[in-house]
Amino acid sequence: MGSAFTQVFANIYMLEWEQELIQHQASRNEIYGRYIDDIFMTTNMNIDEITTLLDKVQHKDPNIKITPTTTETVHFLDVAIMNDNGHLRTFIYHKPSADPYYLPYTSDHPHRIHRNIPYVALLRAARFCSNLNDFHLERIRIELALLLNQYPPQLLSNQFHRFFQMNKADLLIKTFDQQAYNQLHQRLLFSQTKRKSTILSSNTDPIINPPVLEQKLWDKSLMIVKYPFETGPNSTFARQFYAWWEKHYQYPGSPANRINIRLIPKTNRTLQTYLIQKKPKKPVLQGTNLFTH
Repeated sequence: MGSAFTQVFANIYMLEWEQELIQHQASRNEIYGRYIDDIFMTTNMNIDEITTLLDKVQHKDPNIKITPTTTETVHFLDVAIMNDNGHLRTFIYHKPSADPYYLPYTSDHPHRIHRNIPYVALLRAARFCSNLNDFHLERIRIELALLLNQYPPQLLSNQFHRFFQMNKADLLIKTFDQQAYNQLHQRLLFSQTKRKSTILSSNTDPIINPPVLEQKLWDKSLMIVKYPFETGPNSTFARQFYAWWEKHYQYPGSPANRINIRLIPKTNRTLQTYLIQKKPKKPVLQGTNLFTH
């Protein structure tokens, strides 16, 4: 434990062990999923048959011990899965001991992070919840948790509306149309992230043919201003900077009128960044200069 190779080795070991279960599930058009040591399966077999199968697999390798739990509602990681009259119903699983905590609105972070938290929370809820009622209950839970973390009600209202508008689901705010929600759920559930789309679009081997970094041309109409800190959501630096820029540079006929300003705050370093170094230095990773003093 503690080695970077531990999880990779565990997946390699489990891949060989689980082949019999995978083939069994595939032959019956059932679901099999695993994340490290958590396994989820669906079955229409009776309790005696599935228990016999699990006992057989459990005795296959003395190094692997499994504790089977068979019920109509289970949780797999942070998803709760229910057998609703023969249909799988999914929603977000909350641990009873978990606190309703989000990044506090008064924390020292750029404004864009606070604005994106409600949007991302709704995005996660729409992907996990297959039922419209579960989604609305999760939306209320998100709103209450953010209010407890001192998020302004107007900001939450704006970001919730932004989520529905960007995903073309404005009718869900006023109506309870399960069919419309199913379309939203399926679209978001199978949508690819920007990172995954970039990887799939490349057909070349990144090791044999490493990607060439795109050289961006100098844009004379854009000026990026980085400032070293952001004093929380009550910061007035951006407003004062734009007022100063407009007063002293944007006079009639000034060339500065053609320049777009983009302010980028740099988050302050925390104690974790000062005291914890997760990634070794480059010479250690490359295996060079290991014996130099």
